[in-house]
Amino acid sequence: MTSNEPVLPIQQPNRDVKQNNDGHIERRNRRALVDIGNLAPTAVEIGKPTQISRPVTRNFRAKFLENAQGEADKNVKIQKPQADPNNEEVSLKAHEETPRRRSRKPSKSLTTVLTARSKAACGITTKPKDPVVNIDESDINNELAEVEYVEDIYTFYKLSETEGGLQDYMNSQPDLNAKMRAILVDWLIEVHRKFELMPESLYLTINIVDRCLSVKKVPRKELQLVGISAMLIASKYEEIWPPEVSDLIAISDNAYSRDQILAMEKVILGQLEWYLTVPTPYVFLVRYTKASLPFDKEMENMVFFLTELGLVHYSVIITNSPSKLAAAAVYAARCTLGKTPAWTETLKHHTGYYEHELRDCAKTLVTFHDCASETKLKAVYRKYVNPEKGAVALFPPARNLVAEARGSEQL
Repeated sequence: MTSNEPVLPIQQPNRDVKQNNDGHIERRNRRALVDIGNLAPTAVEIGKPTQISRPVTRNFRAKFLENAQGEADKNVKIQKPQADPNNEEVSLKAHEETPRRRSRKPSKSLTTVLTARSKAACGITTKPKDPVVNIDESDINNELAEVEYVEDIYTFYKLSETEGGLQDYMNSQPDLNAKMRAILVDWLIEVHRKFELMPESLYLTINIVDRCLSVKKVPRKELQLVGISAMLIASKYEEIWPPEVSDLIAISDNAYSRDQILAMEKVILGQLEWYLTVPTPYVFLVRYTKASLPFDKEMENMVFFLTELGLVHYSVIITNSPSKLAAAAVYAARCTLGKTPAWTETLKHHTGYYEHELRDCAKTLVTFHDCASETKLKAVYRKYVNPEKGAVALFPPARNLVAEARGSEQL
């Protein structure tokens, strides 16, 4: 122990009792405690013993010495020697005697350090710049929007499309091929436009046609009859004022009679077991287009244009679920219109698809867009070249996706 350390005497019993000259015992008045933990510190002079009123332990003694030394450093004014620039020894001594105040940095826990290293290794160093946007916030007071249930509804749609997905049925049709189906769908799109039906009716019509062909062998001469009957069923399901049978007979150039159409309607409903509430690409397009921010009419028209181009082609319908086709159409439309980023966190959240999962389908849709004006089946092109649809068919396709598609074909 050095000489300048304070002396800590051991507490003596009955120190508060004192006997005066007359022999009477008197007690000292104790000072009231200001703080139950520690009293207000007083100036400590180095070299003088400090009285304490509690048993001394090793830990207490060490803490007491540390506190006493700290108080002494605060109250004792250290005389700094004048630093002589010509005397290096005096300057060095002055530098050594100057107390250094250490800045304590907050210590990090091991969990924090490991988490930071893991994020850095995975490339997650900052929060995402593109947070998920609540697309239903503006519809909270709209009862028809069903904001409280919309997420559950689309979860059910995704589950339903997985359970009732279409299988490759063209090999089981001895008298049909994919080209004949494309001609039929192109014609149905034209009929749908002339009758000015709701878009839901078109998507349900094509769904009914594909589901019917997947369970029933249809001769070539009855393929158009299946299409007309499917549109009649879809119109009854979706429209307030569906077209009459006589209108369908006229639009098909009297190729079929009223009895034939009604008979085929019964056959289709029997084959499908009257199951018409199905998730078509349309129900996903409505949701995904809403999640494509900023939302505008041009974006909506481009999405539906690309989707209907895909509906015409059998390979696109069979290899992609309705939700994936809708998501790929939104991605291709954003690339075509130059939206950045092409795929956002909001879209990923609501669609459940990552960008790389949609790229192949999007490249196929953009390829159809690139040659839409040159193909023989022009119903979709004529529909969306109209100024009422924003003439989006005239927009140049996404060149980066077209170039990738052509590069893949060359390989």
